Amino acid sequence: MNVDSFGKYRNFLLPLMDSISVILGYYLISVLITDSFLMDPISAITRNEILISIILAIIILQTIFRLTKRYSNIIRYENNQDYIMYILLSIISLLIVSLIEDIIGMKNPSIKFNLTTGILIGTLTVVYRLVIRYALLSDIANKGINYTPENQEKVLIIGGGYSANNIIKTLQTSLKGKYNIIGIVDDNKKRIGYSVAGVKIIGNRKDILKICENEEIDTIFFTIVNIDNKNKKEILEICNKTSANVKVLPDLREIISSENLYGSLRDIEIEDLLGREPVELDNNNIKSLINNKVVLVTGGGGSIGEELCRQIMIHHPKQLLMLDIYENSLYNIELELKDNYPNDDIKAIIANIRDKERMFEIFEEYSPEIVFHAAAHKHVPLMENNPTEAIKNNVFGTYNLVNACDKYNTKRFILISTDKAVNPTNIMGATKRLCEMIIQAKDKESETEFVAVRFGNVLGSNGSVVPLFKKQIANGGPVTVTHKDITRFFMTIPEAVALVLQSITYAKGGEIFVLNMGEPVKIYDLAKSLIELSGLTLGKDIDITFTGLRPGEKLYEEILMDEENLEGTGHEKIFITEPMNFTMRDVEEKLDAFREIINKEITDKQIIKETMKKCVPTYKEPKEVNGE
Repeated sequence: MNVDSFGKYRNFLLPLMDSISVILGYYLISVLITDSFLMDPISAITRNEILISIILAIIILQTIFRLTKRYSNIIRYENNQDYIMYILLSIISLLIVSLIEDIIGMKNPSIKFNLTTGILIGTLTVVYRLVIRYALLSDIANKGINYTPENQEKVLIIGGGYSANNIIKTLQTSLKGKYNIIGIVDDNKKRIGYSVAGVKIIGNRKDILKICENEEIDTIFFTIVNIDNKNKKEILEICNKTSANVKVLPDLREIISSENLYGSLRDIEIEDLLGREPVELDNNNIKSLINNKVVLVTGGGGSIGEELCRQIMIHHPKQLLMLDIYENSLYNIELELKDNYPNDDIKAIIANIRDKERMFEIFEEYSPEIVFHAAAHKHVPLMENNPTEAIKNNVFGTYNLVNACDKYNTKRFILISTDKAVNPTNIMGATKRLCEMIIQAKDKESETEFVAVRFGNVLGSNGSVVPLFKKQIANGGPVTVTHKDITRFFMTIPEAVALVLQSITYAKGGEIFVLNMGEPVKIYDLAKSLIELSGLTLGKDIDITFTGLRPGEKLYEEILMDEENLEGTGHEKIFITEPMNFTMRDVEEKLDAFREIINKEITDKQIIKETMKKCVPTYKEPKEVNGE
């Protein structure tokens, strides 16, 4: 059926078809059903009585359909609830017919006859609407496309459950002809040989490579939503070795309210291959800390800062202050949050954390109760070349904020730290270790609770390796990796921020919280996976080249120093390090050494590094760690 022609005549066709359903229903019941248990003998019903009943039924049915706006429905979007309503309204219509017949003195047909006829008419009404729906969807899907076996996409479906069933039905109806479903793969051996929606289960995960090669599969639909991340990762890694395009249904919680499972399919992403389990949070505890509080986020326009602001707003603070020196990124997150929370108090503040007077002015004006400090210079090679800038921003910027918190009675200060602060081999990591020392020392003499949260690399953050690799792949390569054996810890930005918020619920002051980053990932393997995700073949379509370790870079990162011990918390992914024994006086002596460097405008990198070694005993040159 053509969509355009049906739309033009639908107001005439639908009532006509309903009238035909009434006539056909009466005819079938009158002629074919003669069981006297259901109704009076057919011979007792005259033709005139049947004709009167039909006329009454058509008038009443169409009146009720119009009153309940059945004719306003868009047929291709109707669902089971609509179909049940058609049957119920048909039955009600015929019961009204029975009532009218009784009032005008018609003894036949009986109520049983009309009730049975109403059920049949309702069924016929639903059947022809389903036929129209199927025809319309097929016309929409195939409009302007002449599918042949040569231009059909060959599909393999992973998983033989409910989601697969729904996706197959969609492919066979609204997308009829576009896909040729070769089969289903399912790890349940008992299911092999059985069918889902007419499609046969032809193997398990071990057969994926062979099936894809033999059948020349174009697309794989991964439809398992109730699966642990370890198995999901293993299956997707197999799929990724094929030449097929892989589409994945997201987590069950994301699609539970969606009726269109096919529409929920998305491209496979690098996060799917990390095998990390979703973070479970105690949102009640987080809300009790943030709700109705004045919260300040420094570096609010950065990758971590933006996500902190998003997740903080979920718990409706009294006021959110977003502070950053870069106006464009801050402006974007301000627009986003004000669109989502038009009635909440959100302020964007342009300021530099190096400016002590400005920081104190902000604290005096707004009196923030909680401060998340995410502002920092974090790019390792750049900070190796500009060490005094790292010291001014990371160390003294943090020092300014810490003193402002202490003076203006901030309840809690959370430093966003990094695994590069552990046994640092670069200036950036060493400055972050100094920041940890500042907050632990200050906590001993302040009413403010100072804590730090330490985690590794986050996927997709500004300046991180994944966006760089994606850009290099888009440009045709090569993809550059510094060393074949280099490893890093990774987590997603939302996961890292969620764990930061959860960490503060355990804070008492002085802690360094360490997030469970999972297993370290080889950067070379990450690059390979991204190349494969892009549908390219390493060594054929694109190459990986090794450029050598960058200044300050080490082969692997750590989460703990030798002298630190971990204690558990109430969350399996959050741990606490044992506090270090030093005072603010000790820290001030270290800061004095750097004040002298800044005041004398010393730019000699070796002098700065030697000073850093004295102030941060765990700081070492990369060659001492990498075995060069």
